[in-house]
Amino acid sequence: MAGRAAPAPGALLCALLWAAAAAPGGGPGDNPAPGAFGHVYRGAVNISAERVYAFAYRSEPGQVDAVRVYVNSSSENLQYPVLFVVRQQKGVLSWQVPLIFRGLYQRTYNYQEVSRTLCPTEPTPETRPSDQIIFVDVASMAPFNIAYELLVTRLENFQLETNKAFNFTASPSQPQYFLYKFPQDVDSVIINVVSDAAYPCSVVSVQDIVCPVYDLDHNVEFNGVYQSMTKQAAITVQRKDFPGEQFFVVFVIKPEDYACGGSVPSSIHGNVNRTWNLQRTKNLQVTIVPSIKKSVYVQAMFFSFLSFLSFYLGSVVVAFVHYISTDMKLSVPPGSVSIAGSGMMTSSHPISASTPEGSSYGAIDESSSSGGHQLSSPERRPPAASDTDSSVEEESDFDTMPEIESDKNIIRTKLFLYLSDLSRKDRRIVSKKYKIYFWNIITIAVFYALPVIQLVITYQTVVNVTGNQDICYYNFLCAHPLGVLSAFNNILSNVGHMMLGFLFLLIVLRRDILHRRAMEMKDIYTLDYGIPKHFGLFYAMGIALMMEGVLSACYHVCPNYSNFQFDTSFMYMIAGLCMLKLYQTRHPDINASAYSAYASFAVVISLAVLGVVFGKNDVWFWVIFSMIHVLASLALSTQIYYMGRFKIGECYMGIFRRAVMVLYTDCIQQCSRPMYMDRMVLLIVGNLVNWSFAIFGLVYRPRDFASYILGIFICNLLLYLAFYIIMKLRSSEKLLPIPMFCIVATAVVWAAALYFFFQTLSSWEETPAESREKNRPCILLGFFDDHDVWHFLSAAALFFSFLVLLTLDDDLDTVRRDKIPVF
Repeated sequence: MAGRAAPAPGALLCALLWAAAAAPGGGPGDNPAPGAFGHVYRGAVNISAERVYAFAYRSEPGQVDAVRVYVNSSSENLQYPVLFVVRQQKGVLSWQVPLIFRGLYQRTYNYQEVSRTLCPTEPTPETRPSDQIIFVDVASMAPFNIAYELLVTRLENFQLETNKAFNFTASPSQPQYFLYKFPQDVDSVIINVVSDAAYPCSVVSVQDIVCPVYDLDHNVEFNGVYQSMTKQAAITVQRKDFPGEQFFVVFVIKPEDYACGGSVPSSIHGNVNRTWNLQRTKNLQVTIVPSIKKSVYVQAMFFSFLSFLSFYLGSVVVAFVHYISTDMKLSVPPGSVSIAGSGMMTSSHPISASTPEGSSYGAIDESSSSGGHQLSSPERRPPAASDTDSSVEEESDFDTMPEIESDKNIIRTKLFLYLSDLSRKDRRIVSKKYKIYFWNIITIAVFYALPVIQLVITYQTVVNVTGNQDICYYNFLCAHPLGVLSAFNNILSNVGHMMLGFLFLLIVLRRDILHRRAMEMKDIYTLDYGIPKHFGLFYAMGIALMMEGVLSACYHVCPNYSNFQFDTSFMYMIAGLCMLKLYQTRHPDINASAYSAYASFAVVISLAVLGVVFGKNDVWFWVIFSMIHVLASLALSTQIYYMGRFKIGECYMGIFRRAVMVLYTDCIQQCSRPMYMDRMVLLIVGNLVNWSFAIFGLVYRPRDFASYILGIFICNLLLYLAFYIIMKLRSSEKLLPIPMFCIVATAVVWAAALYFFFQTLSSWEETPAESREKNRPCILLGFFDDHDVWHFLSAAALFFSFLVLLTLDDDLDTVRRDKIPVF
């Protein structure tokens, strides 16, 4: 930095020097020599010879004057350093040369060149100039002379300007700091700091206008807000946090790079006394730009809510059109039936008047293609019984009958299964079974969310109190604070999950009400048409979508390595519930119970936590996990293929024995064609996908274990959904306009969402400084970044995905269940 010499008033300087020389106790070193700014002073000191320099200058009214002191000593003797003490009107600053920094393993780094900026004098309200004086004392306890150099300059560019880049150089022994004052019309600014070189590692700090200024590696974290930096850093500063409406921006270069992801010293040995004067200098550029105004916050909130309220409006329009079309179909033939699915559908299959009185919901008549077996059904309960009967009627009411158990074993070994074969249980009992999913997920959500909220509030409090912005991995170039929250935009963008989750609950509730009304209008127990309507899993999916928004918002309060599982836990549950719902559609009697399903999800989340703790470098964990993954895939495959049902938790050794026996007899002895070819193709592809995931994890051991497990779930869900749609079309079933639109919308929105998801803006897999290299400015309304757009689009994509599952089989509402194949 260039300095300029300011001639001191002669009378003032002479008076000050006379007073210092006449002071009692004065010795040879107590008489200050007059100093001039910009002049290099060379000398030598020892135990009996000290030097004192006096620098006087005149401060103009309203001006902040900063002085920088540069010192150098050729001595490397750590036993007898040269001590420099600078005395000002309101403070004292001291250091020694060589200046020693300590790193890991007690390594020491010595610097013989040191320069420090003195704490500037505050501008006075006086209208005339004021005179200031600085004393610089140079001393040493060495019994011999030690040479030194001294240079004192006044800084010309000490105050940073808005929207104007400023370049400078810093090193560990020569830190820099500058002053910034808020303009009148600016309430918030962003400090952007960039460098062409990643290393040496540096620290950017924002401190209030107080003395002393903490500008060394060992004390820069004592005050203000700070963050480490390699190539890029950004700190948002608000006027309200600084009563004086001004602050210091401090730049410190660290003696080692380990804090920024650089190499770590291997031992304490080596050149511990080596000097590092020219080794660790860094060129930096700082630019301070105004942040967004309050009106942008209002616009962003309106945009967020109105965008998703448009989904509500669209749903109302669809429901109204559907109501009008249904109202036009009220005049139906006497033999027709109305079924609640997507609404009231006119049936082209009249029900025979001779339907047996004892037939239960989903019973198979004599004309059913059941392989020649006429199966008896339990006596139907009175139609007057409601869905809210007491829980004394349990699932075991059906299975405890020996003849039904025998029929079940016969049915599930048939070559061709139809929906009527797997929808024979009492509808009320099955509905209660699926309602447990809804109530259990509410309980899980409450007990899971409360400690999560408490934890992230603690995280945010620690960040605000300590000022350590390395705790949370934000996109600092687009992190807009509000209140105590550091990145309100990342939280606001999750409102879509909550609003669309609630909308999905309303849509499911409407279908449920229509279904109940149809039951009241017609004797539903005599109907044998369409997919059985059980809404418990759909309600659970809606709650899961809402909770994904809540927990994602909690994660983004302070995103980091420790709490990333908050953002993915309910994604596991969403993927699992979707697979269960897809399977339950054509296997309503034999789907997994809520207790088994949620217990399985708990195991998955436990594995995710273990992966976060042990999944970094521990090979043994990946070996065990890969074995569990492969064995679980095989057990599930054999259960689905040979047993014809999907029941989590029943992995008996008999399953594997049966699989081995069938493989031996079918493939080795006679090499016959698989009995269930379609299912075999699905399971072979599914196992190949899962084994590939297991091998990938074992070989590469990804650090983001939570996303790795989520990828497994999503790939299996997409594989099963694709199989289901293909089999549906192969069975000459059709896709109605609404599910077709939802499928196309799902594909398009997911593609757009994934594009923004892979625009990595931060990464807790790296150090905070390395993560900030990925930070990018806002792209939407000057408020939302790429990840926020991912939140918006992923919420819409999940909503459309749920609608696909809800409406996919609406075309079957007028088809008899003994004509609907199971796959």
